[in-house]
Amino acid sequence: MLSGRPQTREDLRYHLRSRSAHELWLVIVDASASTRRHRALTDAKGLLAQLFDDAYRQRARMALLTASGHSPKWQVQGLKAAKGLADWLDQLGAGGGTPLLAALTEAGAWLTLRRKRYPAEQQRLLVITDGRLKDIAGLPLLECPGLLVDIERGPIRLGRARELAVGLQLDYRHIDD
Repeated sequence: MLSGRPQTREDLRYHLRSRSAHELWLVIVDASASTRRHRALTDAKGLLAQLFDDAYRQRARMALLTASGHSPKWQVQGLKAAKGLADWLDQLGAGGGTPLLAALTEAGAWLTLRRKRYPAEQQRLLVITDGRLKDIAGLPLLECPGLLVDIERGPIRLGRARELAVGLQLDYRHIDD
C-alpha cells in the first residue's frame, strides 16, 4: 500500500475538477419605511432566511444589496453563503426612502463586471419589494434571469411591483402565493 502517495508522473500533475459552474444569487431587498406596513418586511425575512439556508446548502455565492434610506448599501458581494447572514437578517429594519432604482442600476453595473470576470458563473436575481416607487421610468437592463417577490399588503394595493417585474423582465410572484 502506498497510502495515497503518487505512483506515476501523471499523478503529480494538476487536474481541473470537472464541476458545474458556480451560482451567484443576487438579492435586492427593499427595506424602505413602506415595507413595515402590514408585516410585509417580517414575512420577507422568513423568505430570506429560507433562501440563505438554501444557498448555504447548495454552496452558492451570495450578493446582497439593501435599498433603504438615501442610497443602496451592499451587505455581501459574491461571497459563499454563510451562517452569518442570519445575524444580519435579525438586525434588518425598515426606514427611510426607497432608493430601489439606484440599487437596480448599481446591481446591473456590478453584474456586468462580474460576468466579465467569471463568464461561466450562473447568475440569478431576486428582488423583494412592495413596488411603492414614485416613478419606474429608466429601468436598467439587468440581463439576468430572476424573480420579483411582491410584499405589498393591505387593503389598498397599488400593484406597481407587477409593472416593475415586467419592466425588468423578471418573473413575478406575490409573497402570499
